[in-house]
Amino acid sequence: MPTPTDTPAQVIGACPHDCPDTCSLVTTVAGGTAIKVQGNPAHPHTGGVLCAKVSKYTERTYHAERVLLPLKRSGPKGSGRFVPVSWDEALSDIAARLHAIARREPEAVLPYSYAGTMGLVQGESMDRRFFHQLGASLLDRTICASAGGEALAATYGGKLGMRMEFFAESRLIVIWGSNSIASNLHFWRYAQEAKRNGARLVCIDPRRSETAEKCHEHLQLLPGTDAALALALMHELIANDWLDHDYIARHTLGWEPLRARALQWPPERAAQVCGLPVEQIRQLARAWGTTQPAAIRLNYGMQRVRGGGNAVRAIACLPALVGAWRHRAGGLLLSSSGAQPFARARLQMPQLLGDRRPRTINMSTIGDALLHEGGGRFGPRIEAIVVYNSNPVAVAPESAKVAAGFAREDLFTVVIEHFMTDTADHADYVLPATTQLEHWDIHGSYGHTDVLLNRPAIAPQGQARSNAAVFRALAAHMARHDAAFAAPHFHESDEALCRTAIAQTAIDFEELLQQGFARIPLPEAPFADGGFATPSGKCEFDSSALAALGVNTVPDHLPNHEPPTDRHPLAMISPPARNFLNSSFVNVASLQRMESRPLLELHPDDAAARGIADGDRVRVFNDRGEHVCHASLNGRARKGVVVGLGIWWRKLGENGTNVNQLTHQQLTDIGRGPCFYDCAVQVTRMAG
Repeated sequence: MPTPTDTPAQVIGACPHDCPDTCSLVTTVAGGTAIKVQGNPAHPHTGGVLCAKVSKYTERTYHAERVLLPLKRSGPKGSGRFVPVSWDEALSDIAARLHAIARREPEAVLPYSYAGTMGLVQGESMDRRFFHQLGASLLDRTICASAGGEALAATYGGKLGMRMEFFAESRLIVIWGSNSIASNLHFWRYAQEAKRNGARLVCIDPRRSETAEKCHEHLQLLPGTDAALALALMHELIANDWLDHDYIARHTLGWEPLRARALQWPPERAAQVCGLPVEQIRQLARAWGTTQPAAIRLNYGMQRVRGGGNAVRAIACLPALVGAWRHRAGGLLLSSSGAQPFARARLQMPQLLGDRRPRTINMSTIGDALLHEGGGRFGPRIEAIVVYNSNPVAVAPESAKVAAGFAREDLFTVVIEHFMTDTADHADYVLPATTQLEHWDIHGSYGHTDVLLNRPAIAPQGQARSNAAVFRALAAHMARHDAAFAAPHFHESDEALCRTAIAQTAIDFEELLQQGFARIPLPEAPFADGGFATPSGKCEFDSSALAALGVNTVPDHLPNHEPPTDRHPLAMISPPARNFLNSSFVNVASLQRMESRPLLELHPDDAAARGIADGDRVRVFNDRGEHVCHASLNGRARKGVVVGLGIWWRKLGENGTNVNQLTHQQLTDIGRGPCFYDCAVQVTRMAG
């Protein structure tokens, strides 16, 4: 840990949050206190600029409500009543209770974590070793990106794509399903550079976002219709022969069945499905077919519907059809995480499972899982859950069921957290976690292709411990019951785990120590000569891997699980509010003031039909529940679609709910992901 001095010093770190930018941070420290967090000007992708959220990181670290001591529940589940206890008391009791359950049925224990930190050490190292040794149930971590990720893997062979910096050289940029200004700020800087150099920017999004407003064109399609639009673009490429026949012949697989599928989707058909003008589809097809280099920045919002995987596959086919991959400024980027060289198996040690093959619980259906009585194909009832890097009571779909599951008095719950979130309120023990300014970690990015090191800038506040330190200490207490937990791999320090993460890679740890980041050596145009990571080495329009899963092998449009009906006539999507990141930063006072209160954006016509004026309290409801918030008639919602900006903590909502009271637990076509944006509701005005 750093030694406090009165002379200001700067420490290089990395942003830990679930964002493709993965910025390099510079923290200024004086007298052991972090006084400022800035973007690192020496890191090309960060360029000295941070988003409004992370620039407030000291406010989060020194927040008056931060959990700084281990806490034990002293009231009913969900009451938020706790008393301080020592680390030894907490860990001794937790270890004894987990051991007692695991001795009978280890799969009755479930870890629950996601991307509260994107770091490899604090996100997926010592914790995985602990649960593998225990034999706990595995967690299918699907809640954000699995539909798009598995669809991309079926098409390209992995989460691979063009390098973000080369968007600055593109002549046409299609920003598909992304509010880049809010969620990918540093990509937006490259897009603006391209725009200044004459590039055309097109945004495809059901919401007229801040990004859509600043593009040359906005295609405001209906939620869940992206595959229909992509297939119509293909139709026009074929009809007008805007195709790179040589690239298709040499570097793709399954062109004939894809061609047949695309010819079923003339622009007139897609226009009706998507709710778009026919001419807008034709113009975009012409631009895509006649502009080089052309690039797509695809994001994950559009895959959070029933047909999300098919949609990603359809869009991912478009660059190969016109040979966009021949150029370093052409192609597509959804995620670059497949290029990361990390030694994840060495960090996680799945071999600790031995011959055991625990069941897998899908994190997106945690509401149903926690309420399951056990038995049959499900297996044993979940008796204990350890939550870290996540806030499932707020972020998981159909949250009334999630809250009811966590309210079970017989569910032993441990939460490792910074604050008393909705989930922490339901814990038996809350253990204080360090923030990014207080621990070691190593980070990749799913937006760019650098590796970053995070060094602790200050000592842990109060009695906070890093996630890895918590699981090291918990393993030491478990060793009193099971000698296997005394093995040397449970003693590896956080810094040593950072070194393990890049072992046997081209990344030099000394370079990371000196400048905080290092570039992964990769080709500038990854698929210029084919070389896809698929079994065939080609861009697979027709995927045998999907055939083995019983999924249609050529992309198609699949209607939503929950289209609007007479009872629930409005489609609802729920993207994050601009100043929040999922449920993080919701309790940071300055950011909360910027967002003001939970809002529902409506089209003026939909509002007028219901007697709703701007600012009115409204009831948003369907058969799963109701959510009370305030109407916003700011011009961002299209007719027939409402936008519930998230993700507020439930306890900050007017009726103790957030938008996930309304979402369902049905899953995507590929990847077993949630369908947050595949939801139908009704809205009424409330008095007062």
